[in-house]
Amino acid sequence: MNAPLPRPGAPLEHYVSTAAFDPEQFEAMSAGQARYYKASQKQLMWWKFKRHKLALASGIFLLLLYCTILISEFLAPYGLHTRNVDFIHSPPQRVRFFNNGEFVGPFVYGRKMTLDLATLRRVYTNNAQDIQPIRFFCRGDAYRFWGLVDSDLHLICPAVGGQMFLLGTDRLGRDVLSRIIYGARISLTIGLIGIAISFVLGIVIGGLAGYHGGLFDLLVQRVIEVLQSLPSLPLWMALAAIMPVTWSPIIIYFGITIILGILDWTGLARAVRSKLLSLREEDYVLAAQLMGASSPRIIGRHLVPGFMSHLIATATISIPSMILGETALSFLGLGLRPPITSWGILLTEARSVSVIAFYPWLLFPMVPVILVILAFNFLGDGLRDAADPYK
Repeated sequence: MNAPLPRPGAPLEHYVSTAAFDPEQFEAMSAGQARYYKASQKQLMWWKFKRHKLALASGIFLLLLYCTILISEFLAPYGLHTRNVDFIHSPPQRVRFFNNGEFVGPFVYGRKMTLDLATLRRVYTNNAQDIQPIRFFCRGDAYRFWGLVDSDLHLICPAVGGQMFLLGTDRLGRDVLSRIIYGARISLTIGLIGIAISFVLGIVIGGLAGYHGGLFDLLVQRVIEVLQSLPSLPLWMALAAIMPVTWSPIIIYFGITIILGILDWTGLARAVRSKLLSLREEDYVLAAQLMGASSPRIIGRHLVPGFMSHLIATATISIPSMILGETALSFLGLGLRPPITSWGILLTEARSVSVIAFYPWLLFPMVPVILVILAFNFLGDGLRDAADPYK
């Protein structure tokens, strides 16, 4: 009877030194099998994650999206507060490459605005004789990169003296595409900071409650039950409403982030507690205690890694929920406030049914919100499966 092969990720030296290891059987393995059995746990997780094509594509999409927030000023065609008063509520312009069958390159047609006296609405028509080429790596609106360096370099710009509104403009003539790019910086980072606060509270409080039990566990469970019994959105609204209007926008930003993080830890803490209640009776925990390991070390180094797949799934679900929470609060006028711009702030332009009927392009900020939430969910599925030791 052949001796069992070493489990994947285990050091081969351990098996070489035991009688159970058969060198001839190991030598008979193919190169692929040997590579598999010599792989570390991180390599195994990466190989399993790569097989989940949708999760891999979602991870690449999110990585690129988070990279864009580092250079928002460069990517945006216009400045955040640049107003084009001659093109208020201008509909999106179509990028064209051919004019009368002749290749011209990327360009947009110039526009003429007339006022409909019957409805008092602005009517925009394309002027096919006015060809405005789109410029790349060009000089445009001035800005301070991250508030530190003065520059006016943009990835794309309209023609000199022309206009280019690929997603239309709002009621003040501001470019919607540029504002979506700027808003991504706030909406995407608020989820990361919020989940960091939530994870610290959830793992620490839930871990201590599950590991030690007793009176502390009883008090934690009662607090969690009280918080979870309260409706989330009204509670967010109440806490956001008590912040003074005299606070600066950056303090409001961190205030909203802390509120979202503090109110989201309860579900994770209960999950961590239930896992630790079952794992604390394992033999390796007793061995760690006899060797003098402290409670934080046992929880952090021995217990928490045992259900990392659950933590990953929880994180990928919580981040989009926080993005939605900020969007909802800002949409209702109780979250972030101008001049800070987020996707929720942009959607406040479309609170009226009549505005949506006449200017539907003001709903474009909803598209990145939907894409980011779907991407996080697909990424979470792939990471959970990759980190699950039983798959």
